[in-house]
Amino acid sequence: MCTQMEPPTAAARSLVSPASRIPGNANACPLLLVAMRRQYARRPGCIIGLNARLANNGALTTRSHPDRNRWLIAIGVLKLLKAVLFVSMGFGVIRLLHKDIADVLLRTVTALRFDPENRIVNVLLEKSALLSPHRLKEISFAIFLYAALDIIEGTGLVLEKVWAEYFTLILTGSFLPWELYEIIRHVTVLKIVLTLLNVLVFIYLAHVVNEKVRARQQAPERVLIKKDFGS
Repeated sequence: MCTQMEPPTAAARSLVSPASRIPGNANACPLLLVAMRRQYARRPGCIIGLNARLANNGALTTRSHPDRNRWLIAIGVLKLLKAVLFVSMGFGVIRLLHKDIADVLLRTVTALRFDPENRIVNVLLEKSALLSPHRLKEISFAIFLYAALDIIEGTGLVLEKVWAEYFTLILTGSFLPWELYEIIRHVTVLKIVLTLLNVLVFIYLAHVVNEKVRARQQAPERVLIKKDFGS
């Protein structure tokens, strides 16, 4: 029983015409692959040899799986980090229940050595005083829901699941109009940066999904070609 790819025997090479063994010949790799499969068909243990694939340059390789999409994994990791952040924010909001939020905010501002008489600080204090316990529960629920969506998206993308690509694409696209509206209503650098990142993620996922759809459409043609060489 063999555990690694072995070179084709003379009998296997004889099944391939001299012209098909010329590097760069379009028919070289399929014919050589058919010959090697006939050679290893008598050896059930040669799994790697049977799973060998053709590289783009026409050379025979022993990698049974294509390279993982690092950008998809990076997007998934980013989603999981966002989920951790939102979960922390959600628990922070829950801790504010039945507390004087304005007093907590004032003590935080003082600890950070901000000017309590600052206009922005005064606006925050006024807005926080209007938050009721019921409103805080609604905010915490929305934060946890957003975190749950990020966990689903991130886990699926890290595992490179096809459903996660569609799920993230739909969710990202559905949030973009609301994000653009928020920028128009009140422009901030943070909003612009986050919206641009989501736009880039949306464009990249749309490209990945489109490429996979095209690959599935071309798959039947490759199967027919493979059957023709195997017959």
